[in-house]
Amino acid sequence: MVELIYDLAEYEHARDECTVTAAQLDTALFCDDPKLFAHVVVAEGAQREVLGCAVWFLNYSTWNGVHGIHLEDLYVRPEYRGRGFGKQLLVALAREAADQGYSRVEWSVLTWNAPSIAFYESLGATAQNEWVGYRLTGTALRELASSET
Repeated sequence: MVELIYDLAEYEHARDECTVTAAQLDTALFCDDPKLFAHVVVAEGAQREVLGCAVWFLNYSTWNGVHGIHLEDLYVRPEYRGRGFGKQLLVALAREAADQGYSRVEWSVLTWNAPSIAFYESLGATAQNEWVGYRLTGTALRELASSET
Protein backbone atom coordinates (compact mmCIF):
# COMPACT_ATOMS: atom_id res chain seq x y z
CA MET A 1 0.00 0.00 0.00
CA VAL A 2 2.76 2.46 0.87
CA GLU A 3 4.40 1.73 -2.48
CA LEU A 4 1.13 2.44 -4.29
CA ILE A 5 0.74 5.74 -2.45
CA TYR A 6 4.25 6.81 -3.41
CA ASP A 7 3.59 5.70 -7.02
CA LEU A 8 0.49 7.90 -7.04
CA ALA A 9 2.43 10.85 -5.63
CA GLU A 10 4.99 10.39 -8.40
CA TYR A 11 2.23 10.26 -11.03
CA GLU A 12 0.78 13.49 -9.63
CA HIS A 13 4.19 15.20 -9.82
CA ALA A 14 4.26 15.59 -6.03
CA ARG A 15 6.59 12.82 -4.83
CA ASP A 16 8.48 15.26 -2.57
CA GLU A 17 5.26 16.00 -0.65
CA CYS A 18 4.61 12.34 0.21
CA THR A 19 5.96 11.30 3.62
CA VAL A 20 3.65 8.49 4.78
CA THR A 21 5.23 5.52 6.55
CA ALA A 22 4.04 1.94 6.83
CA ALA A 23 3.49 2.48 10.57
CA GLN A 24 1.26 5.51 9.95
CA LEU A 25 -0.79 3.67 7.37
CA ASP A 26 -1.12 0.67 9.66
CA THR A 27 -2.44 2.88 12.47
CA ALA A 28 -4.92 4.64 10.18
CA LEU A 29 -6.27 1.46 8.61
CA PHE A 30 -6.15 -1.02 11.47
CA CYS A 31 -6.88 0.98 14.62
CA ASP A 32 -9.64 -0.05 17.05
CA ASP A 33 -12.12 2.34 15.43
CA PRO A 34 -11.16 2.75 11.75
CA LYS A 35 -14.20 4.88 10.95
CA LEU A 36 -12.28 7.65 12.69
CA PHE A 37 -9.42 7.23 10.27
CA ALA A 38 -9.19 5.61 6.86
CA HIS A 39 -10.44 2.62 4.94
CA VAL A 40 -9.00 0.86 1.92
CA VAL A 41 -10.36 -1.33 -0.84
CA VAL A 42 -7.80 -3.19 -2.94
CA ALA A 43 -7.86 -4.79 -6.36
CA GLU A 44 -5.90 -8.03 -6.31
CA GLY A 45 -4.41 -10.15 -9.06
CA ALA A 46 -4.49 -13.93 -9.37
CA GLN A 47 -1.52 -14.29 -7.01
CA ARG A 48 -3.12 -11.90 -4.49
CA GLU A 49 -0.75 -9.10 -5.51
CA VAL A 50 -2.17 -5.61 -5.04
CA LEU A 51 -2.87 -4.05 -8.43
CA GLY A 52 -4.66 -0.95 -7.20
CA CYS A 53 -6.38 0.64 -4.24
CA ALA A 54 -8.99 3.13 -3.14
CA VAL A 55 -8.28 4.89 0.16
CA TRP A 56 -11.28 6.64 1.66
CA PHE A 57 -12.77 8.10 4.81
CA LEU A 58 -16.14 9.33 5.99
CA ASN A 59 -17.25 12.90 5.66
CA TYR A 60 -20.55 14.44 6.70
CA SER A 61 -23.17 16.39 4.79
CA THR A 62 -24.91 19.01 6.88
CA TRP A 63 -27.45 19.43 4.08
CA ASN A 64 -28.35 15.74 3.91
CA GLY A 65 -27.77 14.94 7.58
CA VAL A 66 -25.82 11.77 6.80
CA HIS A 67 -22.28 10.67 6.10
CA GLY A 68 -20.67 10.38 2.71
CA ILE A 69 -17.46 8.88 1.44
CA HIS A 70 -14.48 11.01 0.52
CA LEU A 71 -12.20 9.14 -1.86
CA GLU A 72 -8.70 10.31 -0.98
CA ASP A 73 -6.77 8.19 -3.47
CA LEU A 74 -7.71 5.95 -6.36
CA TYR A 75 -4.71 4.31 -7.98
CA VAL A 76 -4.21 1.40 -10.33
CA ARG A 77 -0.71 0.41 -11.36
CA PRO A 78 -0.08 1.64 -14.93
CA GLU A 79 0.29 -1.84 -16.41
CA TYR A 80 -3.21 -2.79 -15.15
CA ARG A 81 -5.10 0.31 -16.25
CA GLY A 82 -7.88 -0.07 -18.77
CA ARG A 83 -8.86 -3.50 -17.47
CA GLY A 84 -11.73 -2.43 -15.21
CA PHE A 85 -9.92 -2.39 -11.86
CA GLY A 86 -10.56 1.31 -11.26
CA LYS A 87 -14.24 0.82 -11.98
CA GLN A 88 -14.36 -2.18 -9.63
CA LEU A 89 -12.86 -0.06 -6.85
CA LEU A 90 -15.43 2.70 -7.41
CA VAL A 91 -18.25 0.15 -7.57
CA ALA A 92 -17.12 -1.10 -4.15
CA LEU A 93 -17.30 2.44 -2.75
CA ALA A 94 -20.68 3.09 -4.34
CA ARG A 95 -22.01 -0.13 -2.82
CA GLU A 96 -20.63 0.81 0.59
CA ALA A 97 -22.33 4.21 0.37
CA ALA A 98 -25.62 2.68 -0.78
CA ASP A 99 -25.54 -0.10 1.83
CA GLN A 100 -24.81 2.35 4.66
CA GLY A 101 -27.29 5.00 3.54
CA TYR A 102 -24.55 7.53 2.78
CA SER A 103 -25.55 10.39 0.50
CA ARG A 104 -22.52 10.61 -1.77
CA VAL A 105 -19.06 9.58 -2.87
CA GLU A 106 -16.81 12.49 -3.74
CA TRP A 107 -13.20 13.13 -4.62
CA SER A 108 -10.86 15.59 -6.29
CA VAL A 109 -8.92 15.20 -9.51
CA LEU A 110 -6.09 17.30 -10.84
CA THR A 111 -7.20 19.57 -13.69
CA TRP A 112 -4.49 18.25 -16.02
CA ASN A 113 -5.44 14.58 -15.48
CA ALA A 114 -7.59 14.22 -18.61
CA PRO A 115 -7.63 10.38 -18.63
CA SER A 116 -9.01 10.24 -15.09
CA ILE A 117 -11.54 13.00 -15.75
CA ALA A 118 -12.81 11.16 -18.83
CA PHE A 119 -13.01 7.91 -16.81
CA TYR A 120 -14.96 9.54 -13.96
CA GLU A 121 -17.37 11.25 -16.35
CA SER A 122 -17.94 7.94 -18.17
CA LEU A 123 -19.27 6.60 -14.86
CA GLY A 124 -21.72 9.48 -14.48
CA ALA A 125 -19.66 11.56 -12.03
CA THR A 126 -20.02 15.32 -12.40
CA ALA A 127 -17.39 17.98 -11.81
CA GLN A 128 -18.12 20.37 -8.96
CA ASN A 129 -16.82 23.42 -10.82
CA GLU A 130 -18.43 25.94 -8.50
CA TRP A 131 -16.16 24.86 -5.63
CA VAL A 132 -12.47 25.67 -5.26
CA GLY A 133 -10.39 23.52 -2.95
CA TYR A 134 -8.19 25.17 -0.36
CA ARG A 135 -5.48 23.74 1.85
CA LEU A 136 -3.50 24.96 4.83
CA THR A 137 -0.19 23.20 5.28
CA GLY A 138 3.38 23.77 6.40
CA THR A 139 4.30 27.27 7.53
CA ALA A 140 0.85 28.76 6.86
CA LEU A 141 -0.79 26.07 9.00
CA ARG A 142 1.66 26.58 11.87
CA GLU A 143 1.31 30.36 11.72
CA LEU A 144 -2.47 30.24 11.82
CA ALA A 145 -2.41 27.69 14.63
CA SER A 146 -0.22 29.97 16.73
CA SER A 147 -2.17 33.17 16.05
CA GLU A 148 -4.25 34.95 18.67
CA THR A 149 -8.00 34.51 18.50
